[in-house]
Amino acid sequence: MLKQIFLAIAVLAGSISYAQMPTMQGGAPRGRAGGANMNMGRFYGRIIDAASNKGIEAASVQLVTTKLDTVSKQRKDTVVAGMFTDKRGEFTFEGLNVMAQYRMRITAIGFKDIEEKVAFNIKMGGGDMQAALNAIDKDLGNFKMETDPKLLEGVTVTAAKPLMSMGIDRKVFNVDKNLVSTGGTAEDVMRNIPSISVDIDGNVTLRNSAPQIFVDGRPTTLTLDQIPADAIESVELITNPSAKFDASGGTAGILNIVLKKNRKAGYNGSIRAGIDSRWKPNIGGDLNVKQGKVNMFVSGMYRTRKSISEGNTNRTTFLKDPTTRLNQDDYSVNTGSFMFGRAGFDYFMNNRNTIGVAVNAVRGQFKFDNESAIRTDSLFDSGIQSAFSERLSDGDREFRNFGSQIYYKRLFTKPGRELTADLNLSRNSNLNNTNIKNILLSGDNGSETRRYGQLNTGDGTGSNLTFQTDFVNPLNENSKLETGFRLNANTRENINEISVISGNGQPVLVPSLSSNFEYTEKVYAGYVTYTSKWKKLGYQVGLRAESSEYDGEVLTTTAPPNSKDTLLNAGNSFPISFFPSAFLTYQLSDNDELALNITRRINRPNFFQLFPFTDYSDTLNLTRGNPNLKPEFTASAEMSYQKKYGQANSFIASVYYKHTNNLITRNQVRDVNPYTKEEEIVISYINADNSYISGLELIGRNKITKWWELISNFNLYQSKINAGQPGIPDQEAITSYFIKLNNNIKLGKKLTLQLSGDYTSKTILPPGGGGGGGMWGATQTTAQGYIRPKYEIEAALRLDFLKENRANLTLAISDIFRTDVNDVYSSAPGFEQNTWRLRDPQVARLNFSYRFGKFDTSLFKRKNMRPSGDNQNMGDQF
Repeated sequence: MLKQIFLAIAVLAGSISYAQMPTMQGGAPRGRAGGANMNMGRFYGRIIDAASNKGIEAASVQLVTTKLDTVSKQRKDTVVAGMFTDKRGEFTFEGLNVMAQYRMRITAIGFKDIEEKVAFNIKMGGGDMQAALNAIDKDLGNFKMETDPKLLEGVTVTAAKPLMSMGIDRKVFNVDKNLVSTGGTAEDVMRNIPSISVDIDGNVTLRNSAPQIFVDGRPTTLTLDQIPADAIESVELITNPSAKFDASGGTAGILNIVLKKNRKAGYNGSIRAGIDSRWKPNIGGDLNVKQGKVNMFVSGMYRTRKSISEGNTNRTTFLKDPTTRLNQDDYSVNTGSFMFGRAGFDYFMNNRNTIGVAVNAVRGQFKFDNESAIRTDSLFDSGIQSAFSERLSDGDREFRNFGSQIYYKRLFTKPGRELTADLNLSRNSNLNNTNIKNILLSGDNGSETRRYGQLNTGDGTGSNLTFQTDFVNPLNENSKLETGFRLNANTRENINEISVISGNGQPVLVPSLSSNFEYTEKVYAGYVTYTSKWKKLGYQVGLRAESSEYDGEVLTTTAPPNSKDTLLNAGNSFPISFFPSAFLTYQLSDNDELALNITRRINRPNFFQLFPFTDYSDTLNLTRGNPNLKPEFTASAEMSYQKKYGQANSFIASVYYKHTNNLITRNQVRDVNPYTKEEEIVISYINADNSYISGLELIGRNKITKWWELISNFNLYQSKINAGQPGIPDQEAITSYFIKLNNNIKLGKKLTLQLSGDYTSKTILPPGGGGGGGMWGATQTTAQGYIRPKYEIEAALRLDFLKENRANLTLAISDIFRTDVNDVYSSAPGFEQNTWRLRDPQVARLNFSYRFGKFDTSLFKRKNMRPSGDNQNMGDQF
């Protein structure tokens, strides 16, 4: 193991070599960076009378740049855009080349002419993708005529976005060039991003914890497989979120998905279709139309899927005499379809005020069929008595989600000052029906001796309301103040009815096994951050205050066995908690930067961890929540070093430490099943004393040759859980490491091969859950346990074709060698278990994608076909 660790470190460290920077000509880089694909900028502003501060109508505004005359070989001025101001004195120019330098000429009868240099302020090296996108949409402010004009400084524009960059509080991974994810979802994108692991069920972990998923800086109810990969501009990895972000999430951090923004007038979109090796098709598409003051968008996706899983559980129970051994082989097929649609519009009331509305709808339905072969051995002094049985379960589940959003954005004359507010409301429902048949056999593969059945019916509904407002106020060129407020209200009702199948085949409800429970959770939060820079030192300090309350009520007519009155109405409230954060960056040179950050966060118990009923839906794995759980608090510190060198090479090294108090972890209790009257183990939750995790992470991106690019990631960490509870042993410290390699190989101008793989060593069980569960009999018992080592290799081949590579075909295959196995060991007093699971290995997918669009500032206007001198077809010149 040590040899493997040192080898990985040596590979990353040895890959640092210097190369020459790309050649620049005329202020822009060679190749496509200075081409038409950079025509996405927008200038806007207002012309006012200096004496009255009122807008000047019908003022002439021209945007001029210098171009090379191919005849005279001399550079001459060319008007690229022009218009007259409206009644408010406002003007707007769209579809501008963000790499070019411009001059603004303003004339009006009775006023002094104005001519000023203008340019876009794009700083990609800062690592804040949202700030870079805002720079493309630039407010030039107010131009006062008859007075000294406001001078607008020209700026230097970075040649191209780096694949990786580091901001003051985040790492940014630009995925717009991740070709093999075309036609897929955000889940496919995440598999190729350093620091992130994706398990066989599509669950994402960041440094062995589940992160929060944001979209454009806001929490989302969407899952990763509901977001098309083609819509993603970048993924911001916020391992230690500042006070600006929701303090929930504990040790996990935030993955912020930044969606692509349309910056061109006219229309554009894409269509996608594909099929996998199980003959399950998918289709999707999106369309964006922008003209004048309105931007409209619509997107949709329909996916079908057939998922096949297999697994085994081997469990020894010392709960009572005799000791029992259970061996269970499982096979499952899950088939169904899923639909997602999104639509909305932005209305630009004027250059500085925008409102928007968006809605999304989700609906899916799946049918499943599971088979389990079970052998139970009872160990007596006289020998072993074995019992054999089969467990057949089938059913269906249906889910729906409808979300809506209203948002407002106000820009001010002062560049960078803005006010945003949004209101999000979503409602969801879930229906589940499972029919379970337990068949007792006379022996291994013997005849049936007895049969009994169980019917589980679940119905859950929920709603989520979020209101958030933020205000950004630049104090000067290097400093800004940000503040905001957030309210979140989450309600849910869950009904779980369990019936037994009588002799006549009719289900009979068992109230003592069924449950009906509802809860409401509210979180109030406010924050303030201050960001500034002094010479080479940048810093940000912030403070967030949060208060939350939780109320739960049992609505069932029959109380759980052995329950107390206090269990029927659970509630808790947490007074105001403060979450400070501090971030420092120091620019060692133009290509070297150091960063240090310290934060405090909270992780509140979720619905299922608080749910006070025992879940009898899986008779082999009984679970119960604990309404008396307290939230856990985590203090985090991280130091990073980033170096950019050569041509398209970079290196990031980070050390981190997280310490958690009141850790929410699993625990086993003994209880009597009210139906079988037998004592059984029930998995519940407690607040352990504390835990810690410390680690070193290395990320490298190297251009090995012109046709081969390598992205490497190595993460070495140690984790430990101290239970601090009577009868529960502490978890021993485990040192683990994770290696991920991603190769992008150009096989020609049109053909690209991506070959990626990852290896994970022995890893401690995530304390809050995971490791399987449900029908697989793999629910973990306590903090004791680990996940065995595993590795996975996948590949994809993409062919681009048609003009401007508008179309492509991608062939991908997952888990080539069937090695992505979830193999888990767990133990506790009276309990020991091994379980493994394999899902959907060696599945091939063929996807087709086609992009279309047209830049046209007069899409909905009647065309004037008459020539108009130098200004005719002005929109085609940029």
